[in-house]
Amino acid sequence: MLYSEKVMDHFMNPRNVGVIEDADGVGEVGNAKCGDIMKIYLKIEDDIIKDVKFETFGCGSAIASSSMATEMILGQPLSKAMELTNKAVAEALDGLPAHKLHCSVLAEEAIKAAIKDYYDKNNIAYDPKIFPDCENCEACHM
Repeated sequence: MLYSEKVMDHFMNPRNVGVIEDADGVGEVGNAKCGDIMKIYLKIEDDIIKDVKFETFGCGSAIASSSMATEMILGQPLSKAMELTNKAVAEALDGLPAHKLHCSVLAEEAIKAAIKDYYDKNNIAYDPKIFPDCENCEACHM
């Protein structure tokens, strides 16, 4: 089978789908090559992710990666959410086919972009090196 049961479950029954109208941070990334676009919304209180929603236009792996990644960061402090890697998302899904690993990369980048947006909106100082250089990275050309 190409996809694990967890990938199929998160694709068929995605968690945390939707929009947070008054989100504290929003991150949108896309991959021009495959057409996947991922948007993550964060609601943050006392440095904890109290709510997270996503909108993903893309393949089943992109939707499953978005769903799993939001589950993994909900209720976590921002510092822990920043540590989420695409490898951890793929492992939590019991693996992704090699040609679909970029979907888990998008999930990681969308979360980081949403946290960066939150920091920027609230004038919170951060080391720019902790965020991917979205204007020049290959996965994201939004």
